Amino acid sequence: MTLKSFSLWASVLFLPVCLMAQSLDPKAYQQPAIDTWPTYNGDYTGQRYSTLSEINAANVNTLGLVWTHKVDFGSGSYAQQASEGRRIKSTPLLLDGVLYFTITDNVWAMDALTGRELWHYSWPNNRAIHVANRGVAIYKSWLFFMTPDNYLVSLNLKDGKERWRQQIADVKDDYFSAASPLVIGNHVIVGPGNNDNVRAWLESRDPETGAQQWKWWVDPSPGEPGSDTWPDDATMAKGGGFPWLTGTYDPQLNLYYFGTGNGVPEDRKPHPTDHGDSLYTASVVALNPDTGKLVWAYQITPHDTHDYDAGQTPILFDGEFKGKQRKLLVQVSRNGYYFLLDRVTGEHLVTTKYLPQTNWAKGIDKQGRPIPDYEKDASPAGALVSPYPIGATNWWSPAFDPKRGLVFANVARTWAYFTTSGYGRFRSPPEYATYAIDYKTGKVVWSHELGDKSAVLISGLLNTAGGLLFGGDSVGNFIAMDPGTGQTLWHTNLGQFVTNAPMTYRLYGRQYVLVAANDCWFAFALPEPRVVVSASAKK
Repeated sequence: MTLKSFSLWASVLFLPVCLMAQSLDPKAYQQPAIDTWPTYNGDYTGQRYSTLSEINAANVNTLGLVWTHKVDFGSGSYAQQASEGRRIKSTPLLLDGVLYFTITDNVWAMDALTGRELWHYSWPNNRAIHVANRGVAIYKSWLFFMTPDNYLVSLNLKDGKERWRQQIADVKDDYFSAASPLVIGNHVIVGPGNNDNVRAWLESRDPETGAQQWKWWVDPSPGEPGSDTWPDDATMAKGGGFPWLTGTYDPQLNLYYFGTGNGVPEDRKPHPTDHGDSLYTASVVALNPDTGKLVWAYQITPHDTHDYDAGQTPILFDGEFKGKQRKLLVQVSRNGYYFLLDRVTGEHLVTTKYLPQTNWAKGIDKQGRPIPDYEKDASPAGALVSPYPIGATNWWSPAFDPKRGLVFANVARTWAYFTTSGYGRFRSPPEYATYAIDYKTGKVVWSHELGDKSAVLISGLLNTAGGLLFGGDSVGNFIAMDPGTGQTLWHTNLGQFVTNAPMTYRLYGRQYVLVAANDCWFAFALPEPRVVVSASAKK
């Protein structure tokens, strides 16, 4: 090959990825995320585990920065007016060499090879809460995202042109949206959020038209199953419990799993017979995605009075438990407890307290649920409670290692005074750590200290077959840990905190690891092999 022909070959090989075909094969959702990352967690399981191993424990010390991209908002974006609104908290999706990501009010397409911007879509200024946007969903050649003011918007993948918009809820009633939609079959599953005393729901929309297909209410109607766990119909009608994060899905069982938020108002009195469980708030729920019908639910925090929602990612995997292979579901929950369930039936298998100082409950009941200690409810003087209102963990994406049987989660060790005038004050700044939990026992196998800071922002996690667990610490480092021990194998300082969950992909035979910090992207890879041109090629 002559040098001239080599250059021509290389230029054809690395044509701008926007010229390639862009249509997602539905099978990609159920396959390992390699040259695609088709949904929020990489695949339907929520494991955030990659089978890629080019970057591994033996060579990670040579990992280097290959490109960066600072987001350009253009002009007129309301998101620029709030620091939270400027942060990248989404996990980008990858299809045909193009990365798609969001920041509140904005969607971008970016070349995964170089970080070059391909197109940018900006939503009009609005006065919704701009706390975050977790990302987009893809169906065929279309992209979907939620705006802060509760519109589901569909764009063309190729050029970012808007196809349609459908209003899910009204911002005038204090609804706001931040979660990434999830595509299951011909359903786009979405839901808004609200911190007021209103009824919560999740719904499905048609990807072709945006028309509503079904709507599931977190808080039952009078006379429906679960309604007898509320003190009265009036309280139930404004019970809250909004799903805050994208759930997971089992195609074989055709069940969609997600966590619901805490109930409101939080000062409600205990029910005289059932302690005011207030179903289906603060629960892990399994729905049929074709009908929106409830199949089972398991409540994580009965009668929540501390803002301990159960919105955290339910992780799905098949594994051995007490000598029997089972279809399992794990949640490392915000309330300081770890839960292992049978995902077919919702049967409780294991509950443990992974955060030792957790003190809001006085024991565990026969169903494996924490028993609230109402002495730890808010009082005028203030009750000293752990964890604090943000929780022992929160939106920070967990990960799972199928080889080691370990569940990884970033954790905040905290105390706060709960007073009747509000959440009160923190006793001390949060202490952050990454915990590895044995899925069979719920016991913490190792912990890796991440430092402390006054902010509540923390990164998610990514585990790979290369024997690496990626995440961020509290002083601006992007780190790779040994998933078996928690030992740091590599780190680099980004100069700012990691603000999303890392992801990885392979393009043209090379593995990349991508992470965000505030409004900047950082892509890492191993050094490229040198191209040796033979003497005959030079002639």
